[in-house]
Amino acid sequence: MARGDVRVWGRVRKGVVALAAGGVLLTGCTSGGTQQTTDSVDRGPSGGGKALPAPGGAEQPGEKGQESDEGRDFVPPDYLSTFALDVDTASYGYARRTLGEGRLPDPSTVRPEEFVNSFRQDYPQPKGDGISVNVDGARAPGAGDDWSLLRVGLATKSAVSEERPPAALTFVIDVSGSMAEPGRLDLVKESLGVMTDRLRPSDSVAIVTFSDEAETVLPMTRLSEDADRDRVHAAVAGLKPTDSTNLDAGIRTGYDTAVEGRTKGATNRVVLLSDALANTGETSADSILERISEARREHGITLFGVGVGSEYGDALMERLADKGDGHTTYVSDSAEARKVFCEDLPAHIELRARDAKAQVAFDPETVERFRLIGYDNRQVADEDFRDDRVDGGEVGPGHSVTALYAVRLKEGARSGGHVATARVRWLDPKSRAPHESSRKISAGGLARPLWDGADRGFQVTAVAAYFADALRGAGRSGSSGRPSGCPYDDPTASCPSARPEPALGGGDSGTEGSGSGSGSGEDRFTPLPGRVSLSELSEHADRLAGGTDDPYEGDVVKLAAAVRQAVEL
Repeated sequence: MARGDVRVWGRVRKGVVALAAGGVLLTGCTSGGTQQTTDSVDRGPSGGGKALPAPGGAEQPGEKGQESDEGRDFVPPDYLSTFALDVDTASYGYARRTLGEGRLPDPSTVRPEEFVNSFRQDYPQPKGDGISVNVDGARAPGAGDDWSLLRVGLATKSAVSEERPPAALTFVIDVSGSMAEPGRLDLVKESLGVMTDRLRPSDSVAIVTFSDEAETVLPMTRLSEDADRDRVHAAVAGLKPTDSTNLDAGIRTGYDTAVEGRTKGATNRVVLLSDALANTGETSADSILERISEARREHGITLFGVGVGSEYGDALMERLADKGDGHTTYVSDSAEARKVFCEDLPAHIELRARDAKAQVAFDPETVERFRLIGYDNRQVADEDFRDDRVDGGEVGPGHSVTALYAVRLKEGARSGGHVATARVRWLDPKSRAPHESSRKISAGGLARPLWDGADRGFQVTAVAAYFADALRGAGRSGSSGRPSGCPYDDPTASCPSARPEPALGGGDSGTEGSGSGSGSGEDRFTPLPGRVSLSELSEHADRLAGGTDDPYEGDVVKLAAAVRQAVEL
């Protein structure tokens, strides 16, 4: 599937005679849980046209029961799921703010993967640069033995602060009239002031503002002296909201400033701070996207988008960050803003992996159907998994990335039967040499009940996913989060959404694989398996939010509060 395609489903076709070439080689399975292999050697040309057989791997210590894969060397395309890694979280942050204001978020702004990835997971980290792979699962609630949830967890090594390279940061700041609302420009100014004092003497900062026109108020300035920091503070203090929002002018001037001031050996990044409500100049995204793509391609300059405001151009900001090989987040209060600028942004300066892509190969002997939850705008053609010319995602230190699948096993599938192999491919951030790592899971790994047997992190992932599912069905009848006429027992079936989910250019909305699904895609969404009402979800969230020493407990407490607000609405 090309990126931009929506809701890709895989489904077993009865009577498959020939397995199509271009799949991924399956290399055995374990009798119980999972098995991981890592490969640092390029297994194919960097510009190949087809997915190549995946490398086999030695059995890991403590993992036994590997069986032969004779007779099922390749996976037909219907059983492959390929996507670029994504660490965006803006959709969840914006939904929380909207709920806090007493209204439901527009379903078109709800992206399940951004809800799921808003919660840090303690996946085992690799020893150096690169990405580790973890796979686990549980039975979907209320779905009997038919459906399970499979979680693919990816992680990078945490940052060592003294090791990161210098940063050249160009802040492109929206000072249009709409930014006068409390919680917009005031948050930006406060947070930039604190961040300036925490950057290193080897770092550099430039500031571009835009309203009806754009202006470079501070050229790239190295922070080697106190006087240099004073110049940054003065520029930030002088920011005032003015007129319209010419986002195109801001992006162009910002990238021109970044290119002119780029520093060899430094991480060069544009940080866009805006409500992304373009209303003057070139307001269509195409022109803006082309400038971002050009700067990334020719100069390696990436984009970090920070959204603010109760009215927020969520879809546009996501497209800008995707095109700029970056990511987006959303802030609604002072604490969140300080975290983003003083903790998250410095952590994003360094890279652990470039152009990272994941591919999950499901076993046609065991799996009847599967569906990737979310990542609608991050789909990659299966044959492009090992084509390193095709853009993936950039992942920094200490990140965890989670992808959740709904999986239906074939009737009679044995517990030791191989279900899937999850593989991630990335380029070394310095040498750009390709590397891969993988892990497998058997049917036994999906057997535990979600609420009574899965670990706390998995349950938090599930609550976040089901919460997004409920919000996408906003305008429903009843309290389940699903519109009337939407079946619980068949998550391949599409359901009417309260409002259309617009296709924002590129790709055909509603395009699907061989499974049944979304029809035209203009006014549909596909629900998760299992019966979980918002009230039940609230109970689970409250339980998970209490009685733990988890340092990220505060994030789960906020999730529980958001679910309660949705129940009240």
